Amino acid sequence: MKKLLQVILFLATAALAQAWQQVNEGAPEPPREFRAVWVSTVFNLDWPSRAGLSAAQQQQELLTILNKAVNLKLNAVILQIRPNADALYKSSLEPWSAWLNGPGVNPGYDPLAFAIREAHKRGLELHAWFNPFRATISGKPVGRNHISRRQPSLLRKAGSTTILNPSSSAAQQHVLRVIIDVVRRYDIDGVHLDDYFYPYPPNNNIADNKTPSQRRAAIDHFVKNLYSSVKAVKPWVRVGISPFGIWQPGYPSDVKAGVNAYEHLACDARKWLAKGWVDYLAPQLYWPIQGDQSFTSLMQWWSAINPHRPVWPGIATARIRGKEDGRRASEIGYQVDYSRKLARQSAGQLFWSWRSIGNNIDNIQSHLARRYTTYAVPPAMPWCGNSRPARPTAQARETSSAISLTWTPPDAAARKWVIQAARGNSWRTICILPGAQRKVTLPAALLAGATRIAILPISAYGNSGNPAVLAK
Repeated sequence: MKKLLQVILFLATAALAQAWQQVNEGAPEPPREFRAVWVSTVFNLDWPSRAGLSAAQQQQELLTILNKAVNLKLNAVILQIRPNADALYKSSLEPWSAWLNGPGVNPGYDPLAFAIREAHKRGLELHAWFNPFRATISGKPVGRNHISRRQPSLLRKAGSTTILNPSSSAAQQHVLRVIIDVVRRYDIDGVHLDDYFYPYPPNNNIADNKTPSQRRAAIDHFVKNLYSSVKAVKPWVRVGISPFGIWQPGYPSDVKAGVNAYEHLACDARKWLAKGWVDYLAPQLYWPIQGDQSFTSLMQWWSAINPHRPVWPGIATARIRGKEDGRRASEIGYQVDYSRKLARQSAGQLFWSWRSIGNNIDNIQSHLARRYTTYAVPPAMPWCGNSRPARPTAQARETSSAISLTWTPPDAAARKWVIQAARGNSWRTICILPGAQRKVTLPAALLAGATRIAILPISAYGNSGNPAVLAK
């Protein structure tokens, strides 16, 4: 009797294993949207929660962030790895960041390598965020090989901080060398800069003997060199900049006041977009929908100047219930909705910053969950490369509790795999996996009622290849 039961079980399992067959069919393009969150390390704003934690504690805090980001169906983390001419990664050019374990103190692991590996496991992109010219922060010591000690002539005082002189070719070369070193050695998905070029008023009058137009020319030169240098090493790495949200007061006409990024910060982001020196812009549109600096008015203006590359707004979750305007979390949801309506090239949002989301201030997570109902893939960059991965060969093995998928690609062109499933003609994205992965086991309940499963390759440039489709 026991042998008979074993034979029956074997035959039943074999029948299930043969139930899925690869067919010559296609699958729809998965949802495309850039959904990112800034994770700030300066002042321990987001991570690590304080300096001096053990390596295991730092890693667990970061894993908590990554796991929740996946749960919220975000697809990119923008991690600040160089807050003030220091490093949250192993570097021969700059010292370990004081925000980890103290100035110049090795944390006992490589945080950037760890973050990349764990983000990619979860289908998240990891973008390396650099503050290009900020050097020291008042009262915060730096490591022994910090550039403020090695080349103090490159520094200029800006209030309580010092910055690397942005107009100095030596300072620019140092910053470029630091960034390209990371691009070469780490499998990052993007290089990201914020709005710290020249400092904000009243500290922007640094002693560099340059006019505003000369400063802009210097920063234009830096941005152009940065873009071409990154693309020369790894053309698939996204280059994004997050400028201050007002290019100049009067643009648009109803925004009449505010910092003038063009004059004060030497930040001509409109030019960088038009010249193709960035893969995306993320202007910091941190204001509410209603007001003198209206989110909607500014979003309209930025969207209208977008002929070639996407503009995705930076949205201030940090101001939920804050002293700036006391906004509710629902305001953030409305801003996501509005940015989607205006998206010309592709949709996307970046949230400042993780802490407010992670702490679920005013129930912000529920507002995001209502907008992000399925996983999405970051939009493609066809201007950087248009090759497409080849179709893999796939198999499925089903039991009563799970379905195991395995696939073999004919090339190594896939950077991500998108697993999709269909009930009738309705497809949904199940998960996003790293390009090195070749198998996954999914709970049967997750695929209940599915008649098709697709394994879609995505190139490093974001282009979809031909999927392997399994039919039941």
